[in-house]
Amino acid sequence: MMLIENVGIIAFAISGAVVAARKDMDIFGINLLALVTATGGGLVRDLIINNTPPAMFVNPMYTIIALITANIAFLVLYLKKPMPKGISPLYDKSMFWLDTLGLAAFTVDGTFTGINSPYSDNMFLVAFLGVVTGIGGGIMRDVFADKVPYVLVKHVYAIACIAGSIVTVVLWKYTANEVVTTLAGFFTIVILRWLAMHFEWNLPTVHLQ
Repeated sequence: MMLIENVGIIAFAISGAVVAARKDMDIFGINLLALVTATGGGLVRDLIINNTPPAMFVNPMYTIIALITANIAFLVLYLKKPMPKGISPLYDKSMFWLDTLGLAAFTVDGTFTGINSPYSDNMFLVAFLGVVTGIGGGIMRDVFADKVPYVLVKHVYAIACIAGSIVTVVLWKYTANEVVTTLAGFFTIVILRWLAMHFEWNLPTVHLQ
């Protein structure tokens, strides 16, 4: 799980850096959005349950990995080397899977943070903590970039996160088996995200002119 979390931090940091670059932000803005995307969800989660100081300050590796990734992304974007033909589709698929694995890992990790907190009897709160950890950073990134949050307009993203969090909470309540619970919640999110991509699922919208 730690390895997958680090993969998720890298993926989220890259997405934050790219959003910042598309908004013509400078190197500080790119670092800030990368850091917010990678750690913002966990920060909000810890503040909700009064787990202070938040994990990103107790374990600075999250911040260090996010900032290193952000600066590498900045250098790549600054040099503006054209992407070789045939690499773009592979890059998009790689980012999809990195993002999906990170989302799944963060959601399950956030849910277990709630399970191990003094509020473990409150199943709604525990599931909510998982969802906030998974999608909170992306929402903060888009708000900082003056965009409608991605999770509100694109694909089955938040829904997969919610489903994985609920599966984790329910299985833990009735089995108390950490391995089974972790794997079930994790793969619920991964499978739903893959199905949504494969079948091009989107939630219904209302188009008002």
